[in-house]
Amino acid sequence: MIRDQGSGIGDQGRAVADLHAIVFDFDGVIADSERLHLRSYQEILAPEGITISNEDYYNRYLGYDDVGVFKAVGRDQGVAMDDRRVSELIARKGRRYESLAAAGEMLFPGAADFIRSAVEASVPIAIASGALTHEIEDVLDRAGLLPLFPVIVGADQTERSKPHPEPYQAAFARLRAHTGRDLITWRTVAIEDSRWGLASARDAGLRCVAVTNTYTEAELRADAELVVPGLHSLTLEALDALCAD
Repeated sequence: MIRDQGSGIGDQGRAVADLHAIVFDFDGVIADSERLHLRSYQEILAPEGITISNEDYYNRYLGYDDVGVFKAVGRDQGVAMDDRRVSELIARKGRRYESLAAAGEMLFPGAADFIRSAVEASVPIAIASGALTHEIEDVLDRAGLLPLFPVIVGADQTERSKPHPEPYQAAFARLRAHTGRDLITWRTVAIEDSRWGLASARDAGLRCVAVTNTYTEAELRADAELVVPGLHSLTLEALDALCAD
């Protein structure tokens, strides 16, 4: 999705020299919503006689979009998941997720401040996520951050999901077109919380930064150039230094 918000790059120069852009994952990086997705899957699959443990979700399914989760669960548990059944389950899961999300704030500490600091420094930002676009927009709108993102690529906008590079390729291409600038992939940083997301970003040619909101540093270190506890501990200067290398 592209909104007409201007170039996203100020006329008075950049606060950073080598960082061209940032593409954020959403769940697990900006929003603490994975627990709501998991609960939604569990509650709508239970009447079908299908269970997903917390451990299985985080170890096996977190990197997928809704279609991927239902098909993978069906495959793993020997349950038929044709396109019609998957579509029905996605609709039910979406309704349950929205009812849970309406209950309160879901942003990680420091996320809003970091996003605003990037915009103030005239660093173009985008989102590449396995969540549905309307789910992302709803959370950002409640937090007053929606107008800051000129490009949002949700799971409903790409044919292939992470770990395939298409989500990041699409977000980078749209952000490049939106800014009208010659953005370079290796000077653009992806911020992720999972190995699947890091693989997607890496194969799209982006620099990879991981936050340990979902997995440990030990689990993410091999796939990321920089690992931090969260956006609250990350600085634009650190990303600029990474892109200068």
